[in-house]
Amino acid sequence: MDEKILQAHGAGGKLSTQLLHEIILPAFDNEILRELHDGAKIGRIAMTTDSYVVRPIFFNGGDIGKLAVCGTVNDLAVTGALPKYLSAGMILEEGFDVHALRKIVVSMATAAREAGVQIVTGDTKVVGRGQADGIFINTAGIGELIDGVDISAKNVRAGMKVLVSGFIGDHATTILAGRHGLELPESVQSDCAPLNGLIRKMLTVEPKIAMLRDATRGGVAAVLNEIAQAANVGILLHEEKIPVREEVRGVCDILGFDPLELANEGKIIAIVPENSAEKILNVMHENIYGRNAAIIGEIVSQAAGKVGLKTSIGGVRIVDMPAGELVPRIC
Repeated sequence: MDEKILQAHGAGGKLSTQLLHEIILPAFDNEILRELHDGAKIGRIAMTTDSYVVRPIFFNGGDIGKLAVCGTVNDLAVTGALPKYLSAGMILEEGFDVHALRKIVVSMATAAREAGVQIVTGDTKVVGRGQADGIFINTAGIGELIDGVDISAKNVRAGMKVLVSGFIGDHATTILAGRHGLELPESVQSDCAPLNGLIRKMLTVEPKIAMLRDATRGGVAAVLNEIAQAANVGILLHEEKIPVREEVRGVCDILGFDPLELANEGKIIAIVPENSAEKILNVMHENIYGRNAAIIGEIVSQAAGKVGLKTSIGGVRIVDMPAGELVPRIC
């Protein structure tokens, strides 16, 4: 473990995993925490928390407030819960623009209404100039677990299919463009959105979905590596089936990024029974947030704990856990 914390420790990749397993888990270890899902399941209740430090705070397709609400709602939904209540804690820097704060709060309220949740408690602190970079937001959420649903890596089996709910890498590409003044087509914007409605419909047609994850920091690569290791299975992806916008692929080609490692804020990964995959896919296509959903791979019994990508030319390469921070302050 490094002697100093780096931005990459918050990226959701190898250094985040190291921080978690060497410092955090040994101190707080318990049966609930060991599940290491996007939220904790406590009896029939799900709970989650997250902090948001994205820069810039306003971007094409959203802002830090919308991001905070959607991110917490999605973390609850992928545990198999119906999100109900959120808290909102804000750390403001002295001198922060009140008009910007009002815009962020309205954005949070709008996102909460769309998701069907209530913000019921919160806290506000103000620190000195230069000590908070404008605004940081922490949210926590509580939801009710759906009867008959058991979302867990222990349910993942060989032969199951891997689904993604749409184009990957849009959020990270948008943040990168906003931060560096790059011009992108209007079609490329953050995918920040509440996915609880989509997930509820998926679970209605197939309550036995094995695993759901919100592919945020570290992107699809990080999430699938975590699932493969937790379930002790192999995962094989098919490059030509993974939905990536040409504009996003172009940015990745120029900057040397892998779309699989780019953060998303409105995309889910689902591991589903093979005989239900097409039925679930059809339901996803009926939802605004799942119109570009695709089956991108399958669970295999070989190469346990590893993720492979079958390329368009027929070879297979390993998709490793991202090593560091591609785009700092992404959420």
